[in-house]
Amino acid sequence: MAIQAWLALPMLALLGGLLALSPLGSQVLRRGVVFIDLAVAQAAAAAVIGVHFVLDMESLWLDQVAASAGALVVSLAIAGITRRWPAQREALIGLLYVAGACLAMLGASAHPHGKEKLLQLLAADVLWVNTSSVLALMVCALVMGWVRQTRWLAKDTAFYALFALVTSLAVPALGLFLVFSCLIAPALWVERGMRPWTAVLTAWAAALMGLLLSWWLDTPSGPTIALSLTLWGVVSLWMAPKPLQRPDAPKP
Repeated sequence: MAIQAWLALPMLALLGGLLALSPLGSQVLRRGVVFIDLAVAQAAAAAVIGVHFVLDMESLWLDQVAASAGALVVSLAIAGITRRWPAQREALIGLLYVAGACLAMLGASAHPHGKEKLLQLLAADVLWVNTSSVLALMVCALVMGWVRQTRWLAKDTAFYALFALVTSLAVPALGLFLVFSCLIAPALWVERGMRPWTAVLTAWAAALMGLLLSWWLDTPSGPTIALSLTLWGVVSLWMAPKPLQRPDAPKP
């Protein structure tokens, strides 16, 4: 019973992350900007590392402000890239990701605890997620649940702003690798015709399997869950696609 209570927060964090990120993942696939999550999430991580390097202090609120600022700046840059250079957008977004990763590594190498902080942001240990992070993910899930009933995600301004906000809140709690898996794995099933709610629930089941495996095998929870979700997403490639109405598809 104690183990079940201890796993409640990680389970809720995974569900909240999937509910918040999956609608954005479908938009990412439809817009053809798959690298956006890696670039924006890496920018959030680099901003957190940068703040630690400059101020040399620990603060969850400061980390969140830095992550949100870094994610918003790069998200707006990507919005401009997709309008100005649509043919080269994936290549340029990939370069933004590399730049963010390099800046994060340079900052981490210059700080006594930088490497540990960088590893946490890349592959967070979900088993130790705190209550405030879970509440933030659940609020994001509720907001995205409402937004997906509207046509806001079809508008560039709303999409990129929401993407930056949700990603910056999810990365400190789940880590970059798991955020990307939560974003893309359910979206791949939706692209094959699965209903969004079914895709989220089956992805949650795959994530919980990864969580239990990390518990039983004593492996890092973030990478283990990300691998489980990745395998689940890849399985969708062997499913025959079905037509699915897309009320939130972006306007041409």
